[in-house]
Amino acid sequence: MATSSSGASSGSSRLRSSSSSEDFQPILDERKRKRMLSNRESARRSRMRKQKHLDDLMAQVSDLTNHNNQILTSINVTAQLYSNVEAENLVLRAQMTELSNRLQSLNEIIHFINSSNGVLQNDTNFDQPAYCHPHHQLNDDSLMNPWNFSTTNQPFMPSADMMMY
Repeated sequence: MATSSSGASSGSSRLRSSSSSEDFQPILDERKRKRMLSNRESARRSRMRKQKHLDDLMAQVSDLTNHNNQILTSINVTAQLYSNVEAENLVLRAQMTELSNRLQSLNEIIHFINSSNGVLQNDTNFDQPAYCHPHHQLNDDSLMNPWNFSTTNQPFMPSADMMMY
């Protein structure tokens, strides 16, 4: 009888364990379902965060592209202005060279005129001018002829106004 009582008790424990596992099955299914829902919600939030991050990066790319375009436009404008200034400087340098050559020529002419204006005469004769030239006479016509006017025989000095046209 001992065997039957132990057999009966083992049979009832099987009934209890099978009935208790059947009782926990809906609870386990409910937990599994909740976990699946939680995982789905977490994955959805993760996808939303990922999409928001991607949208933020795309907006940043757009802003940086616009900024780069503005910088390129500014560089192009500055390069064009630089080219214009460089061209103007070349013209001004050429004009300065030409005017310097003209000034040098005029100064050479004045020097030539001053050196060949007349021969120095005897300093003891104070009645006659020191420089005698056949065309150099002190009369009213000398004021009308600037080449004979002694104050005009000065070197030309360039001024800032000479460079302006």
